[in-house]
Amino acid sequence: MLLHYDFSLIALIGVILLIGIVKKNGIMMVDFALAAEQGRGLAPEQAIYEACLLRFRPIMMTTMAALLGGLPLALGSGAGAELRRPLGIAIVGGLLVSQVLTLYTTPVIYLFLDRFNQRRRDPIAISPGFDASGVR
Repeated sequence: MLLHYDFSLIALIGVILLIGIVKKNGIMMVDFALAAEQGRGLAPEQAIYEACLLRFRPIMMTTMAALLGGLPLALGSGAGAELRRPLGIAIVGGLLVSQVLTLYTTPVIYLFLDRFNQRRRDPIAISPGFDASGVR
């Protein structure tokens, strides 16, 4: 019951909208990183860094368009405002929080999963304390 509004069905619609936007942003970054890794042979760190730089502006444009579209809902008054205000608050607040989390956590999770995948493919060569023959 943040901001003294209940979580209503209309606010749930806003949360579903947020999930779609955040998912699209993450997929866009990972897709560009994978294309850079496979197409140009970049290291995973360099590929995700480049993907973040290339996709930052389109991600921010999408976020700002949705955020500015939700401001009149969150700040509006008049007839029916009690129905629309939770949707606006969910959109604006959710976009602010989720955008920061998306821009910071997507590269971290990408690199974590890449290292996990490398260990799964070649556990002996990457494990600390082992030499190339697999003996301590």
